[in-house]
Amino acid sequence: MLRGIKNASSNWIGKSILLVVISFLVISFAVWGIGDVFRGFGQNSVAKIGNTEISIEQFRQFYTDRLQQISRQIGRPVTPDQARALGFDRQVLGQMVAETTLDEQAAKLRLGITDADIAQRITTDPNFQGANGQFDHARFEYVIRQAGYTEPRFVAEQRRVTLRRQIAQSVSGDLKVPAVTLEAINNFQNERRTIQYLTLTATQAGDIPAPTPEALAAYFEERKILFRAPEFRRVTLLSLAPADIAKADSVSDDQAKTFYDQNAANFGSPERREVRQIVFANPEEAASAHERVTKGLSFADLAKERELSEADTLVGLVTQSEIIDPAVAEAAFALKDGEVSAPVKGTFGTIIVQVGKIEPGAQKPFAEVAPEIKRQLAEIRARGEINGLRDKIDDERAGGATLAETAAKLGLKAQAIEAVDRSGRAPDGTPIAELPKQPDVITPIFASDIGVDSEPQQLPGGGYIWHDVTGITPARERTLDEVKDQVATRWREDEVGKLLQAKADEMLGKLNAGTALAQVAEESNLQVQTGADLQRRRPSGFVPAKLIEAAFNVAKDASGIADGDQRTERYVFRVTDITAPKLDPALPDVQQLTTTLQNAYADDIITQYIARLETEYGVRINQQALTQVIGGGQ
Repeated sequence: MLRGIKNASSNWIGKSILLVVISFLVISFAVWGIGDVFRGFGQNSVAKIGNTEISIEQFRQFYTDRLQQISRQIGRPVTPDQARALGFDRQVLGQMVAETTLDEQAAKLRLGITDADIAQRITTDPNFQGANGQFDHARFEYVIRQAGYTEPRFVAEQRRVTLRRQIAQSVSGDLKVPAVTLEAINNFQNERRTIQYLTLTATQAGDIPAPTPEALAAYFEERKILFRAPEFRRVTLLSLAPADIAKADSVSDDQAKTFYDQNAANFGSPERREVRQIVFANPEEAASAHERVTKGLSFADLAKERELSEADTLVGLVTQSEIIDPAVAEAAFALKDGEVSAPVKGTFGTIIVQVGKIEPGAQKPFAEVAPEIKRQLAEIRARGEINGLRDKIDDERAGGATLAETAAKLGLKAQAIEAVDRSGRAPDGTPIAELPKQPDVITPIFASDIGVDSEPQQLPGGGYIWHDVTGITPARERTLDEVKDQVATRWREDEVGKLLQAKADEMLGKLNAGTALAQVAEESNLQVQTGADLQRRRPSGFVPAKLIEAAFNVAKDASGIADGDQRTERYVFRVTDITAPKLDPALPDVQQLTTTLQNAYADDIITQYIARLETEYGVRINQQALTQVIGGGQ
């Protein structure tokens, strides 16, 4: 987060677009609060930090730039109401306040940077270099213009960013992570344990008589909420994806055949050849070797003479395009099975090539792939129609039409779903196949209401999807008769769980009293299982996650009980070995951990430093001016 200040000059785009917005929000508002309104400074200012005022125009420009950048990133405009609901105005103002505080400190310390240094930073920035690796002024202008900057504004911002970075580095410095911290975290993350355990299932619980009607009714009354019917919603979905509006019959056979001819490689598998090669230092040596091959010396014997193994000569079973050297590729695919080429002048030397087995390529006939080609071409055409159709859909909805009415008028297909709950299931508990996997439509469906026009969501492959809530069935309590089978099942699972817990407690008591796990297992006709090299929060084959978690809560040679993934499972275990990891600073994992901790410490220190500066300089917010820019009430 805040370490972005330190890295600003090395990644100017990340700094100048959305750098540490949320971080600065936390810092700044922690000091000067959210709702304070102060008077006594310019009415044309949104905030004042020390002697520096953030004007309404400065904030408006900064806020608008950031809002436009967010809109470009998500591919749709963000309305002022949406921005306010997300607290975006506070985030942007928080960033400006924190940055201005650092600017005040830079001025107080009389820090500066020469024009030559700024120019050097800009001209060596890889973001502004052309294909030749040199500074490209045209590219520079284009990139900063896309980010919403003029050249003078960008240069001035870079000057401020560099000075802020100097302050941040001077505060955080080259922090050293305490060895005891590294060792503790390394142990927690990488300690390994071995356990032996017993698995208790419903079999060990024995026979359980069916509950009496009175017992089942009492059980149900105490747990009605578990069997409550969820809220269901009736919805209409309208998907506008290329596949939804593509018309394959609009693509002619000639158009499909042209596409097939131009992309023939995509409709078959290319020929593959087993290729071997020997590289020679010069053409003369290669020519002499080739002459000996023509007189009867085998390629394999030639390789042995040169002390080359099969692996040294084998290129592989490859297609022509997979051979890097074009000359070698052409020679190899001109040979017959078993033939050896004449010397080939390749990129990496003079080469003799041998071809082994040949796997012929296969080409699907046009008639076989024509339907798929037409579908693809139709979808490509449909992509160009989507935005126009979206506008028409929005116009119809703005006129009061429902999604179903809109779809019928525009010749589109709407999907009606009679009932769906928050998990995407129908009343019978089955998943509703018509719901897309992406994007998540359930959350906005249950955040909406009957008659409310929904904003379209973007589909992963292009296009949009709308929803209309057309009916709501509130959540309700079910009667016992409706859910008697589910209640009986859960009652039995609870009874099994109680019996297994009692048995597990009994076993644990024996283990704690000194009885061997093998003896406890034999007494209950169970098998001792072993889990080795277990680590915290890392899956380990067949050992359940809950059992692994419990194994790290007891000491070596101690025993314990763990729940299973099912309510009718219990585990009794003993930790037999603990291996502490070595703390080797050269290991990549330890280096990454060290860097992470250094950054975390730096974040904390810089956060506290900026908070202290804001207290010293004083921060005042003009709520009325802020509202003037963003609109709405606060």
